[in-house]
Amino acid sequence: MSNDLRRLYDAVRERKGREPSDSRTAKLFAAGPKKIAKKVGEEAVEVALDAMAEDREGVINESADLLYNIAVLWASLDIHPDDIFAELRRRESLYGIAEKLPKLSVVNGNGK
Repeated sequence: MSNDLRRLYDAVRERKGREPSDSRTAKLFAAGPKKIAKKVGEEAVEVALDAMAEDREGVINESADLLYNIAVLWASLDIHPDDIFAELRRRESLYGIAEKLPKLSVVNGNGK
């Protein structure tokens, strides 16, 4: 899977800095990280909705869209997939599985 994500990321990065009219990816880069982050959120919601409907094909299609938009977001913030994989390995070494880290109960008095 990591090779597929790296290929996707490399293809996305190749379009960074191009004319927005050249491709959807270039248009997203031109819109900036906030717009890209919004697209990531929209795609994540679509994955969740399709999962709730037990729509397997929908989850597959929307997951592909989500991964594409995540790759664009990473590239816009100069984050390489290897940075993400390193974090997953770090978590695995701490917890035995690359799961989400537990939330801190109170930091800065706001619960986050």
